[in-house]
This record gives sequence, C-alpha cells and structure tokens, in this order.
Amino acid sequence: MFHEIPKPVRDRMKALEALDAKDRQDGTTQLKRLRQIPPESGKFIALMAAGVPKGAMLEIGTSAGYSALWLSLACKLRGDSLVTFELLHEKADLAAQTFKKAKIEEQVELVRGDARGHVGEYEKIAFCFLDAEKEMYAEFYDLVVPNLVSGGLLIADNAINHQEKLQELLDAAEADERVDVMVVPVGNGLLVCRKL
Repeated sequence: MFHEIPKPVRDRMKALEALDAKDRQDGTTQLKRLRQIPPESGKFIALMAAGVPKGAMLEIGTSAGYSALWLSLACKLRGDSLVTFELLHEKADLAAQTFKKAKIEEQVELVRGDARGHVGEYEKIAFCFLDAEKEMYAEFYDLVVPNLVSGGLLIADNAINHQEKLQELLDAAEADERVDVMVVPVGNGLLVCRKL
C-alpha cells in the first residue's frame, strides 16, 4: 500500500503538506487553515482501514482532502470507495481539486454539507475517520457507533492535543460496552474504537 503510492497522490500529499506547514507559520486564522493530520496519522488510519470488515468507509471532515488521500490507498487495496463529508464550502472546493489532481475521483465521493444529516443513513459502517469540530464529536459518536459492523472502527483525531475538550467523550467511549477503546499516541492522538 505504501510502497507504490501513485505519483499523482504522492505529489498532492507533498503539496498539501507544504501548504499546511505554511498555514501554521504565517498566522493564517484557524478556520482558514487546513488543520490536516500529520503524515504518520495518515499512514496509521490507512493501515487500520485496510483491515476492517466489509461495509461503508466514511470520513467526517475532509478539509483539503489530505487524510482522504491516505484512506484512498486502503480503499484501492480493498476494492472499496470512500465517502467524505465537508461542511465548509472553501475547503470542499480545495478537496475537489485534490481528488482531481490526485486522480482518485472514482474512489472518493465528496459530500458537501453537514454530515449529521447523512451519516445516520449508513446502516453498516466498516470504518469512520472523524476529524471535525470537536464540539460535534459526541454527536457523531452517537450516530456512528450503533451502525458500526462487528470489527468496524471509529477513529477520531485530536484525542491528546484536545483532550480537555474531548475528555467527556473519551470517558464515555471507555465506558461504552459496545466497543473496545484505546487512545493511540500517533500524531495529535487518535481515539480508536472497535465495535465488538
């Protein structure tokens, strides 16, 4: 999966990594910044997504499409496609450019708008990567976990660097008997929930 990343995907990854680094240094406001995951988180979620059972592959919070590039590698390996949701118009436009330049438009479906109106429609979710506004995490957790297939994964970003904001959700997930849970210290910290 990582040994033969297609050149258009690799090139777009590098371009977005450079843009993200620039955003973090030049004082771009938080809402306009890409706020994408680091490469090691991308590799981790791709590895996890590659091994889930059959079912829908979702991402909530596309931004410019960087994490979707990583997830597209797992989808290609599995013969699956990814559905990714982005609320902000400008970021959705950037993501559409990303998928076109990376030549993965057939593997990735970009849904513009609030994922809360769509996620509940998926009855058998194999994998969901959550990287949206932190105050929405608990609501998305409640929408996704009941519809995860046995062995399916919900992975949420920022479990360490935004631990204070997410502590209530982290505690609720830990106590949830439907899932096994672990916070993995990769990137900004990933909450990994596996449906029993």
